[in-house]
Formats: sequence, C-alpha cells, structure tokens
Amino acid sequence: MLNKNVEKALIAQIEKEGYSANLYLAMASWAESNGMAGIAEWFYAQAAEENQHMMKFVYYINERGGHAVIPGFDKPPTKFEGVKKVFEQSLEHERSVSASINNIVEICLTEKDFSTHNWIQWFIAEQIEEEASVQAIIDKLNMIGDGSIYLFDRDIMSMRNAAGTAE
Repeated sequence: MLNKNVEKALIAQIEKEGYSANLYLAMASWAESNGMAGIAEWFYAQAAEENQHMMKFVYYINERGGHAVIPGFDKPPTKFEGVKKVFEQSLEHERSVSASINNIVEICLTEKDFSTHNWIQWFIAEQIEEEASVQAIIDKLNMIGDGSIYLFDRDIMSMRNAAGTAE
C-alpha cells in the first residue's frame, strides 16, 4: 500500500509533469509559428516525453493502491523572447522538476517507502539527462551567437537523436 505522504507528493508531481508537457507544447508552437520547424520538432518530442512521464506517475500511484488524481494545469506562456531564451527557460524548468523529484526522494526516505524510492531512481537519472541535453543546446547556441539560427534549427533533431542513442 502506498504511503499517504508519498502519494500526495507523487500526485503533485503529476501536475508538474503535465505542466511540463504543456510548456513544451507551447514552446513548440511558438517555434513553429516563427518558422523554426527543427526547434519545434525538438520541443514537440519533449512534450510527448513529459506526457509519458506524467503517465508513469499515474500508473504507479494506481498500481500501488493509491488514487492518481489528475489536476488542472496552469496555462504556459505563449510568447518567448528568442531561441536562446526559450532554451534557458527550459533548463530553468528542468532544474525545478529535478528539485521536485529530489523532494519525493526525501519524503520516501522519511516515510521508509523503499519501493517508491527505488522506482523514483529512474526519474533521477532522467532529470540528469534532461538538464544535460538542454545545457548542451545552450552551449551550442553560445558558440554560434545570434547568427546561424537557420543551421542550428536544421540540425537540432540530430543532436536529440544522438543523445537518445547514447542511452
């Protein structure tokens, strides 16, 4: 049976993962409507991945005898200040998700819920990968400066695919 404090934290994470999916969907839509199909594709893929993360929490809570409650999600922004800024916002967001996952780990240890502690380790590794992926993109953007966005937009999915094959 799932500990009630752990269940509460996991349900809160459902909201964070759902918001992440919507945030990346908004970023994808912004990029696409500004002629950056490659960047849009990258963010669409991120949105789909975040939705899968949300579903993992839903399934886990229910599987462990809890009740996954699906909350409403805050509306993400619809406008962004530029390519580098949108990725910086993405990195900041991923860091906040990492902090939330770490909080769940702390609750699991406090409540001696070692099963959930074991299960949540996948998300710890995933967040390390997410932050590194976005940081690598920011590093590339810093190297190219304000020019060459066309080439970056064209090549961004090869960066994502290369990171995915390293798993």
